[in-house]
Amino acid sequence: MVSFILKRLAVAIPTLLVLIVLSFVLMHAAPGGPFTRERAIPPEVLVNLNARYGLDEPLWKQIGTYLWNIVAHFDFGPSFVYPSRTVNDVIAQGFPITLTYGAISFLVAVIVGCSLGVAAAIKQNSWLDYLAVGISIGAQVLPNFVMAPILVLVFTLWLGWLPGGGWNDGQWEYLIMPVVALSTSFMASIARITRSSMLEVLAQNHIRTARAKGLPTRRILLRHALKPAMLPVISYLGPAFVTMITGSVVIDLFFSTGGIGLFFVNAALSRDYSVMMGITILIGGLTILFNLVVDILYAWIDPRIRY
Repeated sequence: MVSFILKRLAVAIPTLLVLIVLSFVLMHAAPGGPFTRERAIPPEVLVNLNARYGLDEPLWKQIGTYLWNIVAHFDFGPSFVYPSRTVNDVIAQGFPITLTYGAISFLVAVIVGCSLGVAAAIKQNSWLDYLAVGISIGAQVLPNFVMAPILVLVFTLWLGWLPGGGWNDGQWEYLIMPVVALSTSFMASIARITRSSMLEVLAQNHIRTARAKGLPTRRILLRHALKPAMLPVISYLGPAFVTMITGSVVIDLFFSTGGIGLFFVNAALSRDYSVMMGITILIGGLTILFNLVVDILYAWIDPRIRY
């Protein structure tokens, strides 16, 4: 198992370095620059700004300096739009908020989705199966950019039960609607995958053998069916977790939570390339990390994958 993890790390680290270099090159290849404005900046001022941020150096030297600052000091550099703030400050302000409601949304989606999927598979073609499938289909057609305004309209404007936005240190009434809006479509996908996988496992020979031996249904499900049925679900959970943690632009815009998604949008609109680079690398790093976690969980559940 240790050698398996080391092999995956040997692939993950170069992948992250390639991601950083490609992101840097593509960002600098885009038209315009961080100091491009509708009103032109005087040439002498532009020269001083480029020298201040090292943008007048050759591209290879900028990449080398950027990589060294990240690897050695975990420093993503200063913000071009807010000179008094660094990219680390921006991420430190927005990422904990996004991580909080993203992690809660992930837990809700996994618990509810897996429960619906398992229940639908066990009671196939019953009213419970039809109910679970109906809920999954209904949730699937309501992505977060549809759920968010509906929730605000119903629970804030019509009923007045919940605040329509803000964060307020993550109090529960400010968490409910962002969590529901973010987790709904993922919950539906997890439920469908779990149901299909569980039905496939329950039809296999080792499950028939366990039933023929007279083992209790509960034991068959927990010890013989659930573990192999989770393999397709786990492969989906890695990217889904990263999406819920980092793909929160809609949630931040509708509910004004102050998460990292809003900073990314503002950075794109104001050409704050250093902030965009920092958030892009953060998303890429998390994607690589959780794909690594998924691979390890796969190898733990099914030891054949190690070989």
